[in-house]
Amino acid sequence: MSKICIVGGGPAGMIAGVFAAREGGKVTLIEQNEKLGKKLFITGKGRCNVTNACEVEELFSGMITNEKFMYSGFYGFDNQSVMNFFEELGVPLKIERGNRVFPVSDHSSDIIKALQYELRRLGVEVLLNTKVKDLQIYNALGLNGEANSKPRVTGVVLDDGTIIKADKVLLATGGISYPTTGATGDGHKMAKNAGHKVTELYPALVPLEIKEKWCHQLQGLSLKNVSARVKQGKKVLYEGFGEMLFTHYGVSGPLMLTASSFLTKKLDQPAELILDLKPALSEKQLDDRLIREFEANYNKQFKNILGSLFPAKLIPVMIDLSPISAEKRCNEISKEERKKFLELIKHFTMTIMGTRDFKEAIITQGGLHVKEINPSTMESKKVSGLYAAGELLDLDAVTGGFNLQIAWSTGYLAGLAMSEG
Repeated sequence: MSKICIVGGGPAGMIAGVFAAREGGKVTLIEQNEKLGKKLFITGKGRCNVTNACEVEELFSGMITNEKFMYSGFYGFDNQSVMNFFEELGVPLKIERGNRVFPVSDHSSDIIKALQYELRRLGVEVLLNTKVKDLQIYNALGLNGEANSKPRVTGVVLDDGTIIKADKVLLATGGISYPTTGATGDGHKMAKNAGHKVTELYPALVPLEIKEKWCHQLQGLSLKNVSARVKQGKKVLYEGFGEMLFTHYGVSGPLMLTASSFLTKKLDQPAELILDLKPALSEKQLDDRLIREFEANYNKQFKNILGSLFPAKLIPVMIDLSPISAEKRCNEISKEERKKFLELIKHFTMTIMGTRDFKEAIITQGGLHVKEINPSTMESKKVSGLYAAGELLDLDAVTGGFNLQIAWSTGYLAGLAMSEG
C-alpha cells in the first residue's frame, strides 16, 4: 500500500485524495487553512461553476496555455466524468448558458461537502491548520558527490519541523491569486527547491484598468450583449461577445476577464479595447435605425433622443464623445455627423493600461513548467514520487468551468498514479 501525502486541500488535492484512496492508497491530506476548499467556495460567485458541458474536444479550445499537455487529462477524466462523479456523490447538477455546469442548489458548499464526505468515508486523514515548509528529498550520491540516481521524495517537512514520511507526494497548492484563500506560492517555492522551473506568474481572468477618465463615470453600468476586440497596433489579441461591467478603475465582467488572459503577458505596451455597442446590427442596419430615430424626433435636441439607444448612465458619455452638439436638433444633423456617431457606437474605444493585481485575479497564469511533468501521470520527470496538479501548473483557461476541469482532470490522474506500486 502506497503511503501518499497531498499538500493542498483545493479541488485538485481533494479529488486526488478520493481516487488515490479508492485505489487503496493510504492518504494524508494537508491543508494550511482552517477548512478544505476555501477558494472553491467562492468560485462562480459562490455557486461553483463545476465544469463546462461542451463536447470534449471543445475543452481544448477553452484553454489558453499548454492545451496539448491536457490530452491525457481531458480524455482520462472528462467533463461528463466530472458530472457523473458529483451526481453519484449526491449533488444534482444543472447546465446553464454557455454550457456552464452548476449545482442545482447554487451552493458551492455542496460540492465541498460531497468531497469531504467521500474523503471521510474512504478514511483519508485530513490535517487542517497545518503548513508544509518543504519537501523531504533523498539524493543518492556517489563517492565524488555526483548523483547516482534521480532524486526521490520521501516526505514533507512541516513548519514546526515535524516530518511526515510518504512514498508519494502531490503538490496541489494552487497559484497566487486570491491570496486571502491561502494561495501564497509555497508550492512554487517547494518545486523550485526540488529543481523544477517555474515560469513567470501573471494575474489572469482579472479586471482591466482603463486610461480614459470618462470610463470611470460609468462605474456600475453592466452591458449584457456587447462585442469586444483587444488590439495592440494592428494585431488583434482577442475577440469575444458577452457581458461586461464598468468599474471605478476600468472594466470587468466575464467578457473582460477572459480578454485579460490573452493580454496579461503582453502589457509591455498599451492596448486598445474596442467595443461594438450594437453587435446585432450591421453598420447599414444601424445607420437606418439612426435615420429613423432622427426623423421620428425631427424637432427634438440630439441629447433628448438617445434613451431608446443606450442605458441612461451611458448617454452623457456618448454625448460628450459624439461629434454632434447636445443641443443640436435632429433635423440639423448632417450625414457626416451621423456617420461619425455610428462609428463611435460600433468602435467604442478605450486604452488598456494594465490589469488589477493577484488579489482580484481568479487564476494565476504561469506556474510549474509542464515539460518537467509527465502528462499521463502528473509525476515529476526530475524527482521520483513527486506529483503536481491543478493551478500550480502552467495551465490556464477561459471562464466557464474550464479551469476547474483542469483541476479535476489533473488531480484524478495524479490520484490514480500515486496509488500504483
